[in-house]
Amino acid sequence: MGVLRSSRWAGPACAGLAVTVGLVVAGCAHSVAGTATVDPAVAAAYRSEAASSSAAASSSKAAAAADKAVADNCDPFRGTTGPAVTKFNDFVSAHDNNAPDQDDKRDAAVQTLQDAARTVETRYTDSGAALTPDLHQKLVDYVNAARALADESGKMNHTAPVGPLNDASQRVNDALNAVRAACPPK
Repeated sequence: MGVLRSSRWAGPACAGLAVTVGLVVAGCAHSVAGTATVDPAVAAAYRSEAASSSAAASSSKAAAAADKAVADNCDPFRGTTGPAVTKFNDFVSAHDNNAPDQDDKRDAAVQTLQDAARTVETRYTDSGAALTPDLHQKLVDYVNAARALADESGKMNHTAPVGPLNDASQRVNDALNAVRAACPPK
């Protein structure tokens, strides 16, 4: 075969050569007589490795789901609960100073606490079983404490005793700190 000087013939010439080589190699193949058998030791090792690989994949998937559930709950927690803390503190300050807007601030605190509880509850419910039981319980405790504080705040006026409100506030603080401690640091 001579040297091809035109590039338009190079592609078809290479393709023709490849087909010819393929036909020659295929023509050299011949079958082997006999019956295929399985080596039991190799088959057992393969099954064990396949099961191990499947378990590892399942474990990895579960770990990824757990990490996502933690992030879905922990990452927005401060942003969800922070406004409730601020509104409650604004109400307490207005109440302590017998400010004329204490009822408005009380109502805003109640609403914000209820909204925070509802949002946190929705998030942990959406996470389902992927969320660790420990973190789930801490979030439930926060929701219950926030709702109790909202209830106690709603009962407050300028002459109401502050003891039940202070107790409910302490439970919210404890629940907030427990969730924050259970969440990975940012």
